[in-house]
Amino acid sequence: MKKIYILAAAAIAVAACVQKNDALKEKVESYAVVEVTSPLYDALSDNDKKIVSLFRQAGEIMDGLFWKQTFGDKAEMEALTNEYEKAYAMINYGPWDHLDNNSPFIEGYGEKPLGCQYYPQDMTMEEWETFDDPEKLSLYTVIRRDENGALKTVWYRDEYKEELEKVCALLEEAAALTTNEGMRTYLTERIKAFRTDDYLASDMAWMDMKDCNMDIVIGPIENYDDHLFEAKAAYECFILLKDEARSADLAKYVALLPTLQTMLPCAPEYKTFVPGTSSDLNVYDAIYYAGDCNAGSKTIAINLPNDERVHTAKGARRLQLYNSMMAKFNKIMLPIGEVLMAPEQLEYLSPDAFFWNVTFHEVAHGLGVKQTVNGKGTVDEAMGSEKTTWEEAKADILGLFMVSRLIDMGEITDITKEESIATFIAGIVRSVRFGFASSHGKANMMCYNFMEENGAFTRNADGKYVVDFEKAPSVIDAWSSLILETQATGNFEFAQKYAAEHASISEGLAADIEKVNGAGIPRDIVFEFNW
Repeated sequence: MKKIYILAAAAIAVAACVQKNDALKEKVESYAVVEVTSPLYDALSDNDKKIVSLFRQAGEIMDGLFWKQTFGDKAEMEALTNEYEKAYAMINYGPWDHLDNNSPFIEGYGEKPLGCQYYPQDMTMEEWETFDDPEKLSLYTVIRRDENGALKTVWYRDEYKEELEKVCALLEEAAALTTNEGMRTYLTERIKAFRTDDYLASDMAWMDMKDCNMDIVIGPIENYDDHLFEAKAAYECFILLKDEARSADLAKYVALLPTLQTMLPCAPEYKTFVPGTSSDLNVYDAIYYAGDCNAGSKTIAINLPNDERVHTAKGARRLQLYNSMMAKFNKIMLPIGEVLMAPEQLEYLSPDAFFWNVTFHEVAHGLGVKQTVNGKGTVDEAMGSEKTTWEEAKADILGLFMVSRLIDMGEITDITKEESIATFIAGIVRSVRFGFASSHGKANMMCYNFMEENGAFTRNADGKYVVDFEKAPSVIDAWSSLILETQATGNFEFAQKYAAEHASISEGLAADIEKVNGAGIPRDIVFEFNW
């Protein structure tokens, strides 16, 4: 009898192992593999290909630094013997699922530390609050312990000195090869920035680099990875090739930014900021991602620099990653729409509308206000831990608002408002699948719930979405107005309460997501770089 119990227990263990592997296999396959190619690469000169190769080597170092920041020792994940655990860990840069609220998917790992590796794992809030150092919230410092166990700040240039010196050497070689003066100046200033942790001059130089056929975004940039204070910048790298033809088509919209600002659907005092007209709005093919931008869901547009001093002086550069964007539309957006939308409205799902919506999402980051209207400081300071969620919510809905207005003005002529709105709503569901761990996901949950509650779309007898194209514009205006007022008044308490109540997945939306998942539609894409 004892032998039978042992055999039964073994069978149960084997079954559990198989079930676990099946679940992990499903997770890995929830990312559609996309081979990164671009005809723009084939058109590069031999010298430019050498420069791009140097950029890639520097990007690979950025990738290793992000592993250190977000997880620790990459070798720990590379040593995994389960092929699906290892594959999914490589996608997520660790054992926590980016598209499932950072839940652990490998036994032995608990919840992902809110502060990743930017802070000591045993740091208490009492320690933090009594730690008196003006640089403790700098984007470019980590918090460590000194020989006595007390907290101290360490600049990135010191913490990651060995790797950063290798990056600088590669960029110096690239600067010597390039024939583009703007690129050479930018690389020279970026090298200085890596060695000083002062990125202002290099950001300014990057703003002026507008006539180059390639680009590299490299360094510690976004602070989404730090869920403790949203204070620490994560390393990443994009290598981009400029699509000159599509970029030329977008050039006229930069001059329209001040006009677009005055059109925002809110009180006049909430739109006093005058956006710079040195802003850059161009289209690129992305041929390499590394680090933060490559973890979990993949970025399809860039809006940088983040420094408000640069915004005031020169605006921002908005880079649309066309090949990545089209890969997401074809593999994810269109299939989601086919599952959820009423058949008679499927004709409104458009790759061009997706392109315009994403493009003006990035433009919208530069609109609204930067300073609160009631003396609470900058919007970011006043909004605290809610700043990223509400900023993404603003960009989403103002992007749609502007596309609609530009269609009315005859400035955008290749799509209709119906296409823009229907494609946007399908896109909300795509982003909501990213989960609560993503500020973008939470922003989209709030938007989805607002639009549904106010009748921008309903469900027919078959449970399919039917967009009310007559009502949707007023709903778009109302959601835009609420966000702009919340930011301009720095109303953190309202923002926190509203997000807690509305950044949630309703039963109906959960059922829709199950339909999408049941149809085998990928949640995101994973790249293969074969050049």
